Amino acid sequence: MSGEVTVTGFGVRTAFGVGADALRRGVFAGVPSFTATTRFDTGPYRTAVAGAAVDGPGGVEGWALRHALAECGAEALSMAGLAPGAEAAVLLGVAGDHTSVTRYWRGAGLDGQFGSVVAGCAVPRAPEKTPVRGTSTGAKSVADTVPATDTQRVADTVSATDTQRVADIVPAAASKRPADTASATVSQRVADAVPARLTELLAGELGLVGPRLTFTNACVASAAAIIHACRLISSGRIDVAVCGGGYLVEEETFGKFDSGRALSRDGMVRPFSADRSGLLLGDGVAVVVLESAEHARRRGARSLAGVVGWGAASDAHHIAQPHPEGVGLARAARQAMRLAGDPDGSALDYVNAHGTGTKYNDGAETRGLRAAFPERAESIPVSSTKSTTGHLLEAAGVVEFVITMLALTDGVLPPTAGYTAPDPECDLDYVPNEPRGTDARRALTVNAAFGGANTALVLERP
Repeated sequence: MSGEVTVTGFGVRTAFGVGADALRRGVFAGVPSFTATTRFDTGPYRTAVAGAAVDGPGGVEGWALRHALAECGAEALSMAGLAPGAEAAVLLGVAGDHTSVTRYWRGAGLDGQFGSVVAGCAVPRAPEKTPVRGTSTGAKSVADTVPATDTQRVADTVSATDTQRVADIVPAAASKRPADTASATVSQRVADAVPARLTELLAGELGLVGPRLTFTNACVASAAAIIHACRLISSGRIDVAVCGGGYLVEEETFGKFDSGRALSRDGMVRPFSADRSGLLLGDGVAVVVLESAEHARRRGARSLAGVVGWGAASDAHHIAQPHPEGVGLARAARQAMRLAGDPDGSALDYVNAHGTGTKYNDGAETRGLRAAFPERAESIPVSSTKSTTGHLLEAAGVVEFVITMLALTDGVLPPTAGYTAPDPECDLDYVPNEPRGTDARRALTVNAAFGGANTALVLERP
């Protein structure tokens, strides 16, 4: 590499709570976060369970994706010692916040008290078995803090026509009803479904000046954001990048995974076990600050971990299933290890697996890791933290990046919770059920997504 990349700050939020200590109490203790969620009516679905934060007064609105990203971003900048106005690229992996879209088109309005108008016709509310709680707070909108010059900027990965059509999402009839304050508020939040808008809001809230990129490639989105930032930093094009991702459990995606019969019906996720039955979705938001090592040294910043390798590959095998031999994952892992100067993985101490707990993923991932490290696969501990957090979708890459970094700095490997019986197709060391002390110096974290996309990142303890 022409330039070293280091991590100098992070902020993270999961169903366990805010910050590293919440991860230690949950992920590293092997305690699953899964419980029945009351954010929406789960009656029509095969399961009611998710790794979602407990809902309470103000809980849903407080967990609006824009607010959670801003909170994690502020924590990351504070830890890194960077002030508002800093020159930094902002790269975000996110699919948008669809909560308000669902609520709007169902005619629920704010707090479930108002209907909506579409093309001049009133739309009645859909009956709900479990009302959505706490959707009204006095929280200041992130958009209110964005400078005018920033709000006019278009994220680099989205065309101008896309951003200009944000208003088209909201029916004209609704936008012309100034008296209906609740409906107008919901209409404004509907725009948060546009991924690039969340990147703009985050950059504006943090007061950062620099390029802005949005990645929407499903479950590798935030990992792809980190990889792109590492490429920019190592090539000398930028000095600082703020990378993040977020997903909060909401009904639209929950319904899609339920329809695909991908969700575990018994409320548990058992990655790599013979009796695994599916995944569960979970809340996850994280932001990390990446810098060139030289830039961090000049300003006296503490390095939390080095990012010494990265790789990305696509096998294009199937829209939803991984290649059965894990070809893309193996290729991404080998790229990352070659860049790290260790093509055989001789210095690799741990792998944070994608580990969804689905029939197709876990066997394919095991074979992919064996292909990547044919001489060492059986001796490298591998665990899936989705067994405790659930699948965080676009946020999986960055949250698991933080978890992997904590494993190195704390000297503890997070377990694969819920592990029961071994599967002949999954025959590696999966750190079953209990955390494990370690002197690990290097770790690999891998992710995979629909369409055959795969990512790999290598972290090293300072």
